[in-house]
Amino acid sequence: MLASSDAALLRRLSRADPDRYFATLFAPPARRGGLALLYLFNHELARAREVASNPVLALIRLQWWREVVEGIEKPHELATPLSAALAAGDLPREDLLALVGARAAEAEDSPADLAAFLAYARSTGGRLARAAGKILGEDSAAIEDLGTAYAIAGILRAAPFLARQGRSLLPADGTPAAVLKEEALALLAARPPRAAFAAWAPAALVRRDLRHPAPRPRGTLDRLAIVRAALTGRV
Repeated sequence: MLASSDAALLRRLSRADPDRYFATLFAPPARRGGLALLYLFNHELARAREVASNPVLALIRLQWWREVVEGIEKPHELATPLSAALAAGDLPREDLLALVGARAAEAEDSPADLAAFLAYARSTGGRLARAAGKILGEDSAAIEDLGTAYAIAGILRAAPFLARQGRSLLPADGTPAAVLKEEALALLAARPPRAAFAAWAPAALVRRDLRHPAPRPRGTLDRLAIVRAALTGRV
């Protein structure tokens, strides 16, 4: 049975990140609260540039979160339980710091080329998935590959929204979207540990998202894709 605090985190996650929320339901109940904290932390980092009027303010927000991860306690509905989980050793501190650093790079410039783009996708979505795997007891490069693929698909889905804001996370050298899709599909060949399915479950959506990159609400077929991956152990 979930603690009331974990249930509250999951409710919040269901609104902030529906894909990872559904994936988290496949984790053992005792690990769901930790996963929810990790994903909500990631959501705050991802929002830093979105809600800030300029890159400097985004970096200030990110520094605030860096200080929390480094051990400075700050009263906040997410920072308070995050600090407690870090102090207890329930979250991988080094991975959280790396996620902050990756988002700091995002706040400044678009990736210069394909190599920089892939490095960004790996340091955000890939690192996040690997951290989730660690919470579930599996430190897996295959999970990181699948998280990177999910990040690439997510960036392509978000491209029209970011363009309206005058922003882009696509390679500045104009690398075609078709090339980015090929890179994501190649990463789906990874064979992750089934015991940590909740960490890599979102990758089951990558092929669907690459076929239909325009943002759309998730539906029954999306959830069935994740359930099928749970049954087969592959995406």
